Amino acid sequence: MTIKTMLTASTSLAMILSASIASAQSMAELEAAAKAEGMLTTIALPHDWCGYGAVIEGFKAKYPEITVNELNPDAGSADELEAIRANKDNTGPQAPDVIDVGLAFGPQSKEEGLIQPYKVATWDEIPADVKDADGYWYGDYYGVMAIGVNKDLVENTPTTWDDLLKPEYAASFALTGDPRASNQAILAILAMGMSRGGEPGEASGTKGLEFMAEMNKAGNFVPVQGKAGTIAQGQTPIVAAWDYNLLAWRDSLAGNPPMDVIIPAGENSLAGVYVQAISAYAPHPNAAKLWMEYLYSDEGQLGWLAGYCHPARFNAMVEAGKIPQDLLDKLPPAEGYARAVFPSVEAQGANKKVVSEQWDAVVGAKVE
Repeated sequence: MTIKTMLTASTSLAMILSASIASAQSMAELEAAAKAEGMLTTIALPHDWCGYGAVIEGFKAKYPEITVNELNPDAGSADELEAIRANKDNTGPQAPDVIDVGLAFGPQSKEEGLIQPYKVATWDEIPADVKDADGYWYGDYYGVMAIGVNKDLVENTPTTWDDLLKPEYAASFALTGDPRASNQAILAILAMGMSRGGEPGEASGTKGLEFMAEMNKAGNFVPVQGKAGTIAQGQTPIVAAWDYNLLAWRDSLAGNPPMDVIIPAGENSLAGVYVQAISAYAPHPNAAKLWMEYLYSDEGQLGWLAGYCHPARFNAMVEAGKIPQDLLDKLPPAEGYARAVFPSVEAQGANKKVVSEQWDAVVGAKVE
């Protein structure tokens, strides 16, 4: 995939030179350059998502000379790209250095010239089908779409997507964000569409929107951004989210209220990969590269796994005996993962287009 022609020749040359320089840097040189910059600006990293709170603290402990400036933890993938666009000429604290976005947003950000290439030291252990060959974006972790339930308020835990249409779940179900912008919400709708026989892509988007329209008409959909707090308060007793988020929320609530976390029954379950990238306009490019090296090191990968996310190097690290048994024992039962489907970048992009462009016309609910 080529860089969109809208990029100027000078920007393209700068990005190529940046990649060449990065490959020639030693780790010591990179660390020195990053410390001289003194700051890393992240965006859309809630501390209870994939164990990011502990991951960020780990990075800060290793590199205390670098201040981590955290922007808008609840932003969606589309918001992250917009933050790069809006701050192209801004080197201040509102310009993100790095992004963590849904798989479909990786190629989009490359096409728009919003990101720059960089290959971490452990590049070869990242599966080829979840990384850009030129190093513009690369898979970081994956999870499976699941349903979280407040057991104080919901007597019968739904076990399938279709169960959510039952009258007993009136004013109960929520997504985690605006389906026009939130990757997690967009892919929840893909999972619903798959449950109704839609192949991942345009068909899943269409059938998933039809399902959400039925739910909204039945009065079961709550147009509120679902998270741990809204589950606990009873505002959104049932939420569709990645398994790792729901499990982290369950742990944080510590039984108040008790939560069920289930992967809906069916022929397939939906697995979703997120990807990392460095902004083409990063004010702190060396700190951004050092952050990537940390995330893809054994320490960073284990940090994500402690947050219930399967890191990109999971298989390689298991084979090398690098994952402690206690972390493996904490993972959910393997059954839901055994039937997991990983839609292609193209399929996710087609689903995203349908959902984001047709949500207003088909469902018509504004998620706040």
